[in-house]
Amino acid sequence: MKEMENRIRTKLSESFSPSYLDVTNESYMHSVPQGSESHFKVVLVTDTFTSKRQVQRHQAVYACLADELKGGVHALALHTFSPDEWDEKAAVPASPQCLGGSKHDHS
Repeated sequence: MKEMENRIRTKLSESFSPSYLDVTNESYMHSVPQGSESHFKVVLVTDTFTSKRQVQRHQAVYACLADELKGGVHALALHTFSPDEWDEKAAVPASPQCLGGSKHDHS
């Protein structure tokens, strides 16, 4: 399936020419049908982000993926770095498990 994942990867590659890009479909961690492509984690390292604040970086990614965010992508966890930040062993946190919907503990 991976249609949305591939589209995200292609658009980010074309727009940002990253030195590192990882797009992970984390939909399986959420209360969605099996095979969904609605929740993604993106690690993006590019010269474009040098001297930019996190909010500016995120805005640029959101603008690039505007159609995907309107058409099926429900959540996008962004981890954006300049090459220097990445070289300094930038940490990418693990995504938390979803507690919404049917996975929520009602006790």
